[in-house]
Amino acid sequence: MRIDKGKMSLPSGDESTPTRQSLLARLKNWEDKASWQDFFDTYWKLIYGVARRSGLKEAEAQDAVQETVLAVVRNIGRFEYDPARCSFKSWLMLITQQRIIWQLRKRVSPASPHAVHPSESTAPGTDEIERIPDPASLDLTSVWDEEWQKNLFSAALERVKKKVRARQFQLFDLYVLQEWKAEEVARTLHVSVMQVYLAKHRISKLLAKEVQDLNRSPAAK
Repeated sequence: MRIDKGKMSLPSGDESTPTRQSLLARLKNWEDKASWQDFFDTYWKLIYGVARRSGLKEAEAQDAVQETVLAVVRNIGRFEYDPARCSFKSWLMLITQQRIIWQLRKRVSPASPHAVHPSESTAPGTDEIERIPDPASLDLTSVWDEEWQKNLFSAALERVKKKVRARQFQLFDLYVLQEWKAEEVARTLHVSVMQVYLAKHRISKLLAKEVQDLNRSPAAK
């Protein structure tokens, strides 16, 4: 299957969610374009964010996203979910890390992008090679976990947004997410300060529950 990122529509908002086991099962069918679009929408920002924080330029990070997705396409048929051995989260992180390293190697040997595999040794003695950012020097696991949690929070926020009235979510967004003063929110939206506080209280509870539910997802561990 050939996935062309240019032909895949990017999500308009942060619509990332931890992988559902049902989605993993559907991905076994590489002709299921809807599921692969779902997968791309779910993970491209996560992969891109980690790639950028690992030292890749924008174009390199975009290539890393494309190559990571293609690697998943090629190998998902062999992936079996077993948290005792390797979760999907860890498996995807390893694939992403490998593609990040490949992009860094291309800076030295652009004409032969796959000549140096991450598992292969690199001949020492080249200043240019030594100046390449080393992903191993970055705590990639921590970076991956941070980006994963950002996606998880965005997923929970998107779920909550669909469960409450638009006006109420707007109050929460301005007061909590954009950090306006309660009085400023109340004045702008012509409501009482108490309504702002109530919106924060209600949506915060819903958000905490959604985050907890998503954290319980087997693929989020």
